[in-house]
Amino acid sequence: MHGQKKRRKRSIGETVEIDGLKLQWELVSEPQWTTDGPKGLCVSVQRDQGAYREMVIECPYDRSAFLPQRPKLTAAIVEADIREALAEGWNPDSRGRPFLFMAQTKLELGQRSADRLKHLADS
Repeated sequence: MHGQKKRRKRSIGETVEIDGLKLQWELVSEPQWTTDGPKGLCVSVQRDQGAYREMVIECPYDRSAFLPQRPKLTAAIVEADIREALAEGWNPDSRGRPFLFMAQTKLELGQRSADRLKHLADS
């Protein structure tokens, strides 16, 4: 990879308050191909202070793309997914291994990625 810049990981994260709980979320991994198949974008969510149960939100992988993309991720999207996970039974005050939540929200591709896909489709 001589002459090419290494693609850096985005550092996205925030602290939000939902139903009186202070929760901190951060981007863990971008969409990628693994030996088990495609894996979507993953976000880690946990209580702001103390040792409590973590939740990992995995957004669906966009199979229409040839390469893994960097989808747009906003605080509003993550907040909506946290509310869904709470409704489905995630208890941040409990302990144990991380709660895996498969989000139903399909994220939009970034502008540059969408332009590249359009260019490839036109070719």
